[in-house]
Amino acid sequence: MSHSNVTGSFQWMKTINKSNILNMIRTYGPISRSEIAKKTKLTPPTITNIVSELIESNLVRESEIGISKGGRKPILLTINAEHSFIIGIDVGGHHVRAIMADLNAEIVVQHRTSLPDNLTNDYLLQALIEVVQTIINKANVSKEKIIGIGVGMHGIVNYQEGIAVFAPNFHLSDVPIKSFLEDVFQLPTYVENDARALALGETWFGHGQGIENVVCVNVGIGIGAGIVINNRLFHGQHNIAGEIGHMIVDINGVECSCGSYGCLQTMAGGRSLRDRVIKEISLGRKTLIVNKVKNDLTKITGALIHECAIEGDALSTEVLKEVGSFLGIGVTNLINLINPTKVIIGGGVSKAENYILEPLSAVVKQRALTPKARETEIVLSKLGDNGTVIGAVTLVLQNVFSPNLEK
Repeated sequence: MSHSNVTGSFQWMKTINKSNILNMIRTYGPISRSEIAKKTKLTPPTITNIVSELIESNLVRESEIGISKGGRKPILLTINAEHSFIIGIDVGGHHVRAIMADLNAEIVVQHRTSLPDNLTNDYLLQALIEVVQTIINKANVSKEKIIGIGVGMHGIVNYQEGIAVFAPNFHLSDVPIKSFLEDVFQLPTYVENDARALALGETWFGHGQGIENVVCVNVGIGIGAGIVINNRLFHGQHNIAGEIGHMIVDINGVECSCGSYGCLQTMAGGRSLRDRVIKEISLGRKTLIVNKVKNDLTKITGALIHECAIEGDALSTEVLKEVGSFLGIGVTNLINLINPTKVIIGGGVSKAENYILEPLSAVVKQRALTPKARETEIVLSKLGDNGTVIGAVTLVLQNVFSPNLEK
């Protein structure tokens, strides 16, 4: 073997070991060097050398003294969370939301800007520049401390190239998000489908921690799923894995934003919730909603429907439960197809937990294939409103703590 090959192999192994040690400190810290040795099976000299490098670079710091099991008390290691910062962006149906977070995904500052109904590629890209620049200004953090930008974008995303291939709710195609932001800010940028970003965030910081096979369903204007199999995001051959909002549940149903008919999101997405209420009102149904919006039905939102359900409005309660049942059909199909350990529900519609989760679970308990599948754990996102932005931050963290060594 040539000298260059030996050197390359050594560096590759060192990168793997460094990533392994960093992840141990991130996951189990405060942790001692000896505990890291036990968990990683690496030799004490290897750990000592790599930890020294990490401390010297300020990525890791020595914290409190641990409890002695005989002999000298061990010094514990933690991630130096304020060593670096990440910008996370959630491109939602009506808004772009951005945060700056530290290495523990703790939010430092945040900002939100509205999107118009008739978006263009250029307008969206300019909106992204605005939120990133605002976040940088608000945070008052030196540019050198910002290590990257993560973007959770709805629709079909080519995550390798960082391109929004097709965003059906915006009617946009081929938006070069990664290259554009990297040119403007000179920061590495990672772009992922919003549901997959949410799933990644939940596996690092939420209800998916320590679970090898989990599905995270993001229910907003549209519906998407992030699928984690054997601890890795599953994208599929053409990056459309998880698009359950476009699973056809009624072949004779209404037209969807994707151009097809009878998609799940026409039954259970945020817009369908609003459309169903408006239809019932037009048929003469009595509801608190009419007074709340002063007869201006364009002001009806999912949040208002939820608010009226809490106040006892029969129509609001009814449509939320219907949405829960339709979501149950989608989740049942996912369980029968993928058989995950846990299903996590996130996104705006999921806030109506008391009205949606019960009918959703009831359908799964009736329709899933086997008794054990019917008992699949279904929970709401631990990260809540911050799910996709934390997931976007995790896209960058993943590159720091778990770099893609296959490259």
